[in-house]
Amino acid sequence: MILDKYWKIEKHLFPKNFFYRHSQFVAPDLIGCYLIKKNNEKDRVKGVIVETEAYSQEEEACHGYRKRTESNKSLFGKPGTFYIYKSYGIHHCLNIVTDKENFASGVLIRAVFISKKNERLASGPGLVTKTFGVDISFNSLEVVNNNSLWISQSDSNLEKKDLIQTTRIGISKAKNIKWRWYLKNSRSVSKRLKGDRTPKFK
Repeated sequence: MILDKYWKIEKHLFPKNFFYRHSQFVAPDLIGCYLIKKNNEKDRVKGVIVETEAYSQEEEACHGYRKRTESNKSLFGKPGTFYIYKSYGIHHCLNIVTDKENFASGVLIRAVFISKKNERLASGPGLVTKTFGVDISFNSLEVVNNNSLWISQSDSNLEKKDLIQTTRIGISKAKNIKWRWYLKNSRSVSKRLKGDRTPKFK
């Protein structure tokens, strides 16, 4: 079927060890990549990741800082899988497990730009999962080896100057670590660095 070929084209695989790196290296490299959700044979949602945050076991803001629990065990799983949790019991957050097994390390997808939609539609982690219809059922699913929700590598050539690196948002500990990155020219970013003006609408 032509449709099957179409979906296969959307799956640009990452280098073998892409996710087997510390979250602080994976997080900026995910910006510009595509997040794709296939709802059925004719319906899909596709957007460009424009903001990410890194978390790792050696710092207090990470869910796995103290120990492995029933709720965070997926974060200790295989790199290149999804870790999904519910924030404050309200909305789900989409994360990618990185680094190595039995070590809590992950990247939070904070914002996604979706072409021809309201640019603020997915401008926050809760809005991302709401827009893409992501819930706990996707927890531990492999990022590329499935047909419902995946990330595809981008063919864009972003440079360091295209990104803003700053501190993370909405945490009470390890607040000074600069492990948040966002695409400078995107209007879909959840919160900009002070002094960084929102780009003019083109």
